Amino acid sequence: MGFQYGLSGMNAASKNLDVIGNNVANANTTGFKSSRTDFTQMVGSAVGSSSNMFSGQGVSVGAISQQFLQGNVSATGNALDVAINGNGFLQLELADTSTAYTRAGNLQIDKDGQLVNRQGAKVMGFKTDPATGDVISRKPSAITVPIDKGIVGQKTSAITAKVNLDAAASSYEAATNTPSYTTYSSSFDVYNSQGEATPVNLYFVKSDPAIPNSWEVHYQVDNSTPFAIAAGNLLSTVTFNNDGSFKTATPPVSTIPFKEADETTVIHATVDLKGLTQFASRFSVSKLSQDGYASGDLNSVSIEPDGTVYARYSNGKSQSQGQLVLAKFNNAQGLVSTVGGNWIETPSSGKPVTGTPSSENFGSLQSGSLEESNVDLTAELVSMMTAQRAYQANAQTLKTQDQVMSTLVNLR
Repeated sequence: MGFQYGLSGMNAASKNLDVIGNNVANANTTGFKSSRTDFTQMVGSAVGSSSNMFSGQGVSVGAISQQFLQGNVSATGNALDVAINGNGFLQLELADTSTAYTRAGNLQIDKDGQLVNRQGAKVMGFKTDPATGDVISRKPSAITVPIDKGIVGQKTSAITAKVNLDAAASSYEAATNTPSYTTYSSSFDVYNSQGEATPVNLYFVKSDPAIPNSWEVHYQVDNSTPFAIAAGNLLSTVTFNNDGSFKTATPPVSTIPFKEADETTVIHATVDLKGLTQFASRFSVSKLSQDGYASGDLNSVSIEPDGTVYARYSNGKSQSQGQLVLAKFNNAQGLVSTVGGNWIETPSSGKPVTGTPSSENFGSLQSGSLEESNVDLTAELVSMMTAQRAYQANAQTLKTQDQVMSTLVNLR
């Protein structure tokens, strides 16, 4: 029986060396999780024997445990690289449509515009509203970026102005144009249905002193059109409360007209002036925006810390293309490793619970970075020497047992 004990020890030590060797080999593999060999004693006893008659039968490998400790996060500068900082796995759809999970976030865009990992597996995410980024479907699906087309221009329908008008400003005198009507002014572009820009100027002139806390807002569409306050386009007359806050606008709803591409059809963009104030401070424009934009080409794709994938265009606009899904398991030790550094679920791992990064108990994403292998090379080398000594000691057990048997056989 002594031969079996030594042989079981050699087999266990050999398996341990295999596990250590695999750890060392993957010390530079992105998202790799090291494993540990767990040993268990083999015990045998005769039927009906007393408790003090149990005899050891050697050792066996009880389990190969994966160590899901956080690896170091290193910056790469690649916008499509993501590191998971905390709990969770990226969800993948493999070529055979089966599902796998990974911690390796070195992603890329394939020829069809789909977000994939380095093995070509599709990275799954929740569908989102392109404009707001809000999740509109909790069913994971592939994330696709429209690489073959840009963003279509959108016409302007609403304009928002947030401007402070200097309470100490002098009233405007049309006869002498003092202070000049351009003193308090700002400009922006509006867009027709084809995304063609038309410049618009806004002029703010203080009303006659007989009408306190009152300003006129004039507009000019297209700089090539001659403009003068006397014959200009009055957008609205705005009055303010004594504390400088907005009071009324006459008319309550005002619009700026401009032309479509056919130079005939007129677009009316509504202007919101409720953000105007009159404080005793210098003239300042904090916001002058509109909801239209020009056409644009795809410039880049980026991933935010919450997993939202944005396509960024040459016109300065960004559109959400989806939000990465993270999955977690009640028993991550039950996951089985597969090719490409991926894991697949098993009955032991349980079903995955999915969610978005930085929510609930899920980790956050760090874009432009990758999670390194969590292998500690120093510790692995020490374990390797220990396993080697264990193998040699068990081999010595076999050798000694052989010598004992030879002595017994040679007795006369």
